[in-house]
Amino acid sequence: MAKITVSLIKADIGSIAGHTTVHPDCIEIAKNSLEKGKKDGIIIDYYVTHAGDDLELIMTHRNGEDSEKVHKLAWDTFTKATEISRKLKLYGAGQDLLKDTFSGNVKGMGPGVAELEFEERGSDPLIAFMADKTEPGAFNYPIFKIFADPFNTAGLIIDPSLHEGFTFDVYDVMENKGVHLNCPEEMYDVLALIGTTGRYVIRKVWRKDGLPCAAVSTSRLSLIAGKYVGKDDPCALVRSQHGLPATGEVLEPYAFPHLVAGWMRGSHTGPLMPVSVNNAVCTRFDGPPRIIALGFNITDGHLVGPIDLFDDPAFDLARQKANEVAEFMRRHGPFMPHRLGPEEMEYTCAGFMVIYKILFEVN
Repeated sequence: MAKITVSLIKADIGSIAGHTTVHPDCIEIAKNSLEKGKKDGIIIDYYVTHAGDDLELIMTHRNGEDSEKVHKLAWDTFTKATEISRKLKLYGAGQDLLKDTFSGNVKGMGPGVAELEFEERGSDPLIAFMADKTEPGAFNYPIFKIFADPFNTAGLIIDPSLHEGFTFDVYDVMENKGVHLNCPEEMYDVLALIGTTGRYVIRKVWRKDGLPCAAVSTSRLSLIAGKYVGKDDPCALVRSQHGLPATGEVLEPYAFPHLVAGWMRGSHTGPLMPVSVNNAVCTRFDGPPRIIALGFNITDGHLVGPIDLFDDPAFDLARQKANEVAEFMRRHGPFMPHRLGPEEMEYTCAGFMVIYKILFEVN
């Protein structure tokens, strides 16, 4: 049987009352668009949701990664949703659509993309993570914990199918270069890179035998557009169980609301709060940054589910801690470490750097 591909493609196409949430009409038009794509045989199945102000399209098909017709379907869907946003005068309508016309692939055009192509296992659980008000590097910490930290993933110690470890594809978003590193052998080298979350991001993970495990979107909007046009709001796909980390091990890193870059105007540091889809609406200081997790089974190319995995009181403590950390960081106001450093500000808020230059030139 041909391999299945899961494509998770997202874009900010406009939202209600600022950077909050996607309008229901945009969700509906996206469902109609993907339903037509399903009838036309482009995709097998789909699921439409939102993470904050980002429209999220989850699609299954047998066209492989970077399929022009699948990406065009996503682009056309975002374009139709943007038309609704503009009609309703929603904020930031079409914000992530940085090009006027489709050119064969949405990568480099604004939308974020995470794709995995694989042969279905006897049972194939998959988790789609979708974040708002942060950057791709926000996934570095949890993905590393899932696939390389035995204090998080007990299977690395006690499950023979995981014991050999995993291969990480680490991508330099500034130089557009990638390197493959193995864990546990090259763990220190992996950490030396991914600790710099604004530049080096985990793009993919494989088991040592080549089994695809995880994919993360890596688009940096400010680098594409040459100016600040909104934060990247990344997404990720992670397979679980049956020779891979268990679903509980995949979710465990999010019990700690680690600090990420983004939040207000993409220029501040804040905690990543795991929430249900219903609570994926960023409000306080346009945040704090949120992440949702939807669990599916892939069955003959179809999506069985989803389960809203963070809609669980087990994550209440993480949400409480995130609120406490958000309060602590907000009290710093415009001071670092709440506000990002000058190197990151140069990419996320070019206007701020212009102010710097004007002041120093005048004085």
